[in-house]
Amino acid sequence: MKGEAVFRDHDASPRQPVEDARLVADAVKGNQAAFETLVRRHTPELLRLAGRLVGPVGDPEDIVQEAFVTAWRGLPGFRGESTFRTWMFRIVTNRCLNHIRARPPLTGTRVGPETIPAHGYGSPARTTEAGAAIRDLLGALGRLPADQRACWVLRELHGLSYEEIARVVGAGSPTVRGRIHRARRMLTEEMSAWR
Repeated sequence: MKGEAVFRDHDASPRQPVEDARLVADAVKGNQAAFETLVRRHTPELLRLAGRLVGPVGDPEDIVQEAFVTAWRGLPGFRGESTFRTWMFRIVTNRCLNHIRARPPLTGTRVGPETIPAHGYGSPARTTEAGAAIRDLLGALGRLPADQRACWVLRELHGLSYEEIARVVGAGSPTVRGRIHRARRMLTEEMSAWR
């Protein structure tokens, strides 16, 4: 029985895009419940994405909410050339990039309680050191050009492939690879004190 449950869990993951496609088709026909299911399913990941892209002075909830309004209005034009998830990543990423471009550069960052695990990192000294490292990393991410930050976050924190990122940001795969390479190089330089 235990193996059966594992098989079902493993089997459910590849089906989600198919389920999303069915829900999108139903939503296009006006089924609001289908769209609400998509919203509930994808909101947590999209909030994490928006929070990582706009930083501590952004408003990820508003960005994601506006992205879903855009998606609802744009559903009839959704051709299914990418998954619904990738399409939503693109909408949220574009909204975040517009938000970033419209505000002054980040001058400081803060490490919130959600950044450090509840159990800390062992000793108080290690927890303090980890908090400082995270603060420096967030600061370095905030200083990356918006297009590099978006590509880096989508790759390193959300696990998208280069091709998926290219669809999300509307650039070619070689451009995405270059942005990620430059972002990694800059982050490596900025975090060299922590090695």
